[in-house]
Formats: sequence, structure tokens, C-alpha cells
Amino acid sequence: MQDMYDQPRYEPQEASPLFADGLSSRTPIAGTIAQSSGSLADAASGALGAPKRIRPPDTSLLLPIQARAKARAGMPMPVTLALLQHGRERYDIYCAPCHSRTGNGDGMIVRSGYPAPPSYHTYQLRNAPIGHFFDVITYGYGVMYSYASRVAPHDRWAIAAYVRALQLSRHARLDDVPASQRHALRQTRQ
Repeated sequence: MQDMYDQPRYEPQEASPLFADGLSSRTPIAGTIAQSSGSLADAASGALGAPKRIRPPDTSLLLPIQARAKARAGMPMPVTLALLQHGRERYDIYCAPCHSRTGNGDGMIVRSGYPAPPSYHTYQLRNAPIGHFFDVITYGYGVMYSYASRVAPHDRWAIAAYVRALQLSRHARLDDVPASQRHALRQTRQ
């Protein structure tokens, strides 16, 4: 599949047979005012067209994505019920259309014929550091584009925590439940 950033299109100021003046770019309508806001306002995804220095230099960006994720192995904030609920809300908005609400990789977009993302429940992704999910949301991966300009860093960590909760919900053992709650859980299973 073609990379989403490499689409057939006219570049700014490129010649085009579509218009009488031979240009692909159109002159703005008289009286209009160009406007943008935020550090990534000129970037559709935050990956291309963004100002060159939007954050301090990060040497981990020179590493492959797996190495960057290992550098961010832990959560920078406590994982609370409120954080997981917020992560679920953001996940349902930004991730579920492709990854599905259960993380299987069979969301509505996939059912429409687009390539399926991997299931979060594979051995490889269950064992990936939580920073891997943060980095994939930030920088994109494969055909998934960057969500850096759409999802705030706090929300990315909340989504990553929720993804880990989805994974644990499928692969939890009774030993993972606090001893004080195991009896109640056994009662509901009978």
C-alpha cells in the first residue's frame, strides 16, 4: 500500500494544466486573512511541515522505534482509574475506528477494506514496553500516520495505559487479582 504521505498531488507553485494561468496554487480570495494557531498548525499530522524545532533535541529520536520505546519503558504518571477512563474515551475516538474497541485490529475502517493493524493481543505487542504505544501514536508506524498534532501528550499516555489494560483484560490470571478480592471473583464465576 502506498504511504499516506506520498500521495499523487500537485505541490505548491507546481505547474498544472487544470487552470488557465498554468499554476496549481490558487490566489486567495480578496479580503481573506490567513490564520493558524499552535506550534503544529501548518502540519496536517505534525510530522511534515512542522517547525524544525518544536521541542528540545531528543537523541532518542535517532534510535529505531523499539529502542525509543525502551527508553520510555514506564508511565510518567500514576495509572489511576480516572486516567484509564480518560484513555478509553480518547481510544474510542482516535484508535477504535481501525483497532476496534477490543484491540483486535478489526475496526470499522478495516471492515471497509483498508489494511488491518495488528491486534494488541499478540505476544509481541503484549510484551512491548508501554512507551512503544506512546511513540507509535506520536510518530506513526507503517501506514498509520502521526497523531502528534491531534492527541496531546497526556492523552497519548492515557491511551497507552488503556491499551495495556485491554491487553491485561484478555490475558489476566487469577494470581493477578489482589488476594483480598479473589474470593469475590470466584463467587461470580460460579
